[in-house]
Amino acid sequence: MAPLKSVAELCESLRSASGAPRLIWYGPGSERVELSGRVLENWVAKTSNMLVEELDAVAGTVVAVGMPPHWKSLVWALASWQVGAVTVLRDETVRNDGTAPGDRTAPDDGAPVDVRLTMDAAPEAPRVGREGDREDELLVLVAPGALDMRWPGTLPSGAVDYAATVRAFGDVYLEDPADSGAELIRAGGKSFTFSDLLDGADQPAEGIWLVPAALPLLTVLPAAVRIWAAGGTVVLVHPEVEVTDRLMEGERVTARLAV
Repeated sequence: MAPLKSVAELCESLRSASGAPRLIWYGPGSERVELSGRVLENWVAKTSNMLVEELDAVAGTVVAVGMPPHWKSLVWALASWQVGAVTVLRDETVRNDGTAPGDRTAPDDGAPVDVRLTMDAAPEAPRVGREGDREDELLVLVAPGALDMRWPGTLPSGAVDYAATVRAFGDVYLEDPADSGAELIRAGGKSFTFSDLLDGADQPAEGIWLVPAALPLLTVLPAAVRIWAAGGTVVLVHPEVEVTDRLMEGERVTARLAV
């Protein structure tokens, strides 16, 4: 397999994988979601079209991903990168108990945000600028449940309901590909391009990888990119789900990303 050089090539590789599973999610309440390469790319395309058509995203748009590792946060990251947006993550470290800090995310440098994503039932109020004016940012609420057709609570004024909105958008993203050398992730005063994500230490190879969702999103996203680039599968497991021998054997897990 030739090395991938861009997010556009990664999305094409997912689409070409057709029915092969590329992302499997285990969540609370016995939730299991399996996305083939084609279905994953379909979700990414719909979300990319929503970003451009509903949220007016362009190259350089700043998307603060205030969500924990979840199949939907991975979809949002890929979609943001596909349209040329920058995802802002908190530079988190893992606690002693193996869990990451809370999922609220803000730019470390106080820079403006265009789109803010959250699964929080009580989302933060819009950020206030240095002069006291409210910054022009859009709040998008992402329902965590696989079968949620809309946000399960009260939608704040002006907020966008991802689950209720995304299905109306096209299954194919037809805009020009983003710059292959564009900034994808900004965290802890550092920025990361697609090449940076592929060149990370301890690079995962082809196979079926168990990825604990207790890890910070800043760890999970580059690992997922490297796994998919190698033709592998990500099995993402919520911290409340016990990783049993039955789960490992049922999914035919060949490797595990260390906490």
